[in-house]
Parts: sequence; structure tokens; C-alpha cells
Amino acid sequence: MEESVSKGASSLRQGGFKSSLSGRSTPRNFPTFRRLISSWTPRKEARNGTGGIQWFRSNRSVYLLLLISFWAYLGFYFQSWWAHGHSKEEFLGFSGDPRNKLVDAELNTRRDLLADDSLVAVRNGTNKPQVYSDRKFDVILAKGNNISSRKKRSQRARFSLHKMHGKPKATINMENGDAEGQEQAFLLKNSTYGSLVGPFGSLEDRVLEWSPEKRFGTCDRKGEFARLVRYRRLVLVFHELSMTGAPISMMELATELLSCGATISAVVLSKKGGLMSELARRRIKVIEDRADLSFKTAMKADLVIAGSAVCASWIDQYIAHFPAGGSQIAWWIMENRREYFDRSKHVLHRVKMLMFLSELQSKQWLNWCQEENIKLRSQPSIVPLAVNDELAFVAGIPCSLNTPLASPEKMIEKRRLLRDAVRKELGLKDSDMLVMSLSSINAGKGQLLLLESVNLMIDQDPLGTGSQVKKTLDIRLDESALARKHHLRGLVKKSCNADASCTNLVFDSRRKQEQAVKILIGSVGSKSNKVPYVEAILRFLSQHPKLSESVLWTPATTRVSSLYAAADVYVMNSQGVGETFGRVTVEAMAFGVPVLGTDGGGTKEIVEQNVSGLFHPMGRAGNWVLAENLRYMLKNPTARKQMGKDGRKKVGKQYLKRHMYGRLVEVLTRGMRRQVASSRSLIGF
Repeated sequence: MEESVSKGASSLRQGGFKSSLSGRSTPRNFPTFRRLISSWTPRKEARNGTGGIQWFRSNRSVYLLLLISFWAYLGFYFQSWWAHGHSKEEFLGFSGDPRNKLVDAELNTRRDLLADDSLVAVRNGTNKPQVYSDRKFDVILAKGNNISSRKKRSQRARFSLHKMHGKPKATINMENGDAEGQEQAFLLKNSTYGSLVGPFGSLEDRVLEWSPEKRFGTCDRKGEFARLVRYRRLVLVFHELSMTGAPISMMELATELLSCGATISAVVLSKKGGLMSELARRRIKVIEDRADLSFKTAMKADLVIAGSAVCASWIDQYIAHFPAGGSQIAWWIMENRREYFDRSKHVLHRVKMLMFLSELQSKQWLNWCQEENIKLRSQPSIVPLAVNDELAFVAGIPCSLNTPLASPEKMIEKRRLLRDAVRKELGLKDSDMLVMSLSSINAGKGQLLLLESVNLMIDQDPLGTGSQVKKTLDIRLDESALARKHHLRGLVKKSCNADASCTNLVFDSRRKQEQAVKILIGSVGSKSNKVPYVEAILRFLSQHPKLSESVLWTPATTRVSSLYAAADVYVMNSQGVGETFGRVTVEAMAFGVPVLGTDGGGTKEIVEQNVSGLFHPMGRAGNWVLAENLRYMLKNPTARKQMGKDGRKKVGKQYLKRHMYGRLVEVLTRGMRRQVASSRSLIGF
């Protein structure tokens, strides 16, 4: 018997099982068949699926659990269905329930009005701003982080009309894909707070017949900068993505590096702002993780460039994670307030090099370091910002974008056409003076003081004689103003040598040509706006209705060529220790716009008194001087144009892209981990 069993097992191993069971001729009482049936076990049966079914049938308690769960679900469903209404769509939250609408309304009031070229002022179908006498605009001018969301929403604008206390109100809400939430909405009534205009991106494209979106970089591939960064790996650290100087400058640097053949990764510490979509359009890779993944990427890079003092926290964590990482970091600090120094002083001495925007800023930070006994690893470098090629191209300054069909001379003519088109949109006459201030709206930028100065000019001296202003100024200011006027008189006479007809227009207070001043303030929706300060501005405008008629608001945007082209005067009214550098200052000068600035900070290094602009003191003590300077610019358009020409010449000599990247070459050469001489052999490293 054992022998027969062993033979049977042997036959199974040798394939006899298939031959004995595969045919129908095998009888059921055949010994092999019986042995196979008797050898089946529940485990083998379960493998075939039948054992599981039998086990399920033997456990009837499973049926009871399923029934209880099913009835509980049905009870919950019908109870909710009855409580929320009999419509399936309403119950699922897609429509119908007023409570859902209330929640949506509450969320919408907390969303920022972010800059987007698709946003246009409320229009009446004729491409002209529509002014409502009995309607209000919900415009959010502030930052906010109260609502967090990780979902990427597509950009879209919403316009809705609804009644509030029996009066119609127009509500404008803008959503941006990376907006995290909002803090507060403001009701802007045109007749009380001014008009919302722009941006004019589509108008630029139509008039100029060119769009910056057609370009992803303007690298001079034969230049020294391109040879230095080609095939290199660099990490750029953004502190945020707002449409302000530092993030935009870092974005343009990343674009230039990409076009020159470098490999770029961006670390974004805060995604608030509207530049995320622009980074994606420019194909700049953003590292989602701000910790381990960004640290590992930075460790493999040749250089890490941090673009703000706010990056101190990331730098500190990176050096803690990788102690040798400080030798890779070039820190480009663009702020000049003590609070920024205090938050970054503990890591200033640990990075390889520091870069500042101006000599005055560098001296200020070195003084603070001396007070705190901080010894830096190397002497700081000065790398000021510059006018990018897109703006220089529109301004008519020779750059890499020029072609035979788009020469600087032809672009100057198109810039004039753009100016006329934008001013027509704004409802301005040729004699009107458009004063512009583009920046985030906060106390450090001094927009409220600017409005106070304009109000002094309008209310105190409606005839333009300047008598009441002169009575208020002290002797020292009178003397400086008198000296300035003598200088300007000579400047005007010099500019009139080639134009004899302009002589009769200078210092002629008897001419009765109607003139008006318009103030354009940006940037509505910037994430750097401060709510209390914006509220103070709106309260001031509500108390001075005559002034509010002259105020225009414009959203935050990267398309600013049309605004510079339309402007007559730019005001840099930064307070505290003054503006660090003022990228907008050199941009305005590139378009031939004179600058009225505070006498502090980097502005004094850019603007030359009585040549390319005029200065005034900081604080309310400077309001009278600023009012006088504005009045002078209004009454003397020839001197105003001459100052614009002189400022434009200075930009062409010092503040173009080639100047900035020339200074960067020296900094990057010292910052790269590997020798520059071996850069060509680093393909694929």
C-alpha cells in the first residue's frame, strides 16, 4: 500500500495528475481520484474560493452586522435629506440652499483683489471707465492669511450686484490660484475714494504690437555672465511671491539664468501673492517642500541666492541641517529697516557673502553689525537693481529685444501712442499732470503723506500762486527753495534754446490754461498692503471729497509700461530711513519721468537734485515742500520734461540690465563652489 501511495505521489510530481484527471474517461471510483479528493484540506479549498464561501455561510453574525450598518446609513441619509431639503442637488451642496450662499458670500469677502491682466475697470462697453454715483465697489486692498487652502484655483474675476440696506452695490472679487485668504474688504465708492483703473496689459499688446509673454529670457550668450553660469546649478530663495521689487527681481534673475543655460530651482517661503502663475509660465521650477527637499537640492547646488532679509529663517535651518552650507550662500538683502536686521543678525556672519542695493544701505547695515559686534566673513558687495529689457524696450532704450522692425526710434514713437491711448482711457487732457506712486500700500511708502501734500496744493493754493505755502515754510526751507528755483530757471532757459516758443510758457502765472492733477496709487491687492494704513487713507479721502476726485487706484500687476508711459511725475515718498534703492525709481526715469523723492536712503544715490528730480524731507514736515514741488512741476512742464531727459540719460549709463549683471559676475565668481575656469567641463555634473 505504501508503495502504491509513493508511486502515486511520484506520478503526481511527474505530471501524472494531469493525465489522470484531464480526460472524461477516468471513473469516479478510480483509486487516484479518491486519493486526490481525500487529500484536499480547508486551506487548499480556500485557495480555490469555495472555502471562503463556506466560512462566510457558517458565520451568520456577519449578516447582522451588515444589516445594522445598512439601516444606520439609510437612517442618517433620510434624516439629512429631510433636514436640508428634498432636492438632491441642494442636499449635496451644489445649489439652492440660502445657507450655502451665505457661507460662499462670507468666503468671497475674505478673498484678495489680486493683480491680473484680466481685471479691467467696470466699463460701459465703450472702453472707458464707468463712474457710478450711487454704487459702491468692494475692493480688497489688504493682505490676509486667515483662510488657508492648498487647492490650486484658476484665476477668475467675479462681478456681482446685490442690495445692501436697500442700495445697489457692485462687488468685484478677484481670485488667484495661490491666494491663501483675505483679511478685510473695503467699500470703494467712486465719488468718495476715487476710481479703479487698469491694468492695461491688453492695451499695451495692441498698441505696441508686442508682448513680453513672447520672451522667456534675454541672455547675451556670448557675454561673461552667460559663460559663468552655463551648466551651473543654482537655488534661488524667494521670501514671498508678491508683485513687489524683491520677488520680481528674483524672478527676472531666475529667468535670465535659465536662458543662459543654468539649472534653476526656486524655494518659496510664502506663496502669497500673484507670481506663482508667472513662475510657471517662465518654466521656473518651484520646490514644494521648504525643508528637507529644499535642503538636499541646495546641497547639490553651486550657489544659493537668497533674495530678502526674511530668508534668515530658511538660511538658519539649512546651515543647521548642513553646517558647510553657509559657504554656498550669497545673500541679496533688499530691506533697510532695523526690524529686518534684528531678524537676520544671528546668521549674517555665517554666509559666504552679503549683497546690498546701495552704498547707504550697506553703511547702515555695517553700523548695525558694529553695534552688535558681528564680524562678517567678507566685505559686502553692492549690486543695485536695474531696468529689465522688456521695460527698456518699450521705453525706447537700446536693448537685446530690438530688431530692425522694432528699433529704439520706432519704440519711442509707439510709446507716445501708448501714452495717448492710456491717458484717453483715464480721461486726462494734455495739460493735466499725472502723478504716480507704485508700491505696496503701507506707512513706509508714505501714500497718505502724498495725499496730504496734494490736498495742501489743491485747497491752500487753488490759483497756483504759492503764497500760503511760502508763508508756512521756515527760513531754511525758503532759502533752499529759492536756490532751487534759480537753478531751475537756468535749466528751463537751457532747454528752451532749441525751442523759442517755450519761453512764454515758463513761470507765467497769468496764463489761464486749465490744469488738473491726478494721483495714481498702486498696488491694489498687493499682499504687502497693510489694512490699518489703507483704512486711514480711505478715511482721509472721505473727509476731502475734492481730493478724492483726483485719485485713481490701480491693481498690482507686472504690466507697468503703460503706467510709466502715461505718467508725468513719479513720487518716491518712502519714510523711516528712506527707500533702500527703489527699482520703480529707475524704471520711471527710463521713461523720462522726473522723480520727487524723500531725502534719505538709496533714492539720493539715484536722483540728482534739480537735475533729474527734487527732494523733500521725510514725515509731515516734508508735506509743504512736496506740495511746492508738485505745484512747480504742474506750472512748468518744460522744466519737467528736461528733468525727465536727464534722468533717462543716467539710466542708460548706470541702471540697465547689462550693468547689474556685470556686477553680479564678480559676486558669483567668488560664490561658486567650483572654479570658473572649469565651468565648461561641468556638463552633466
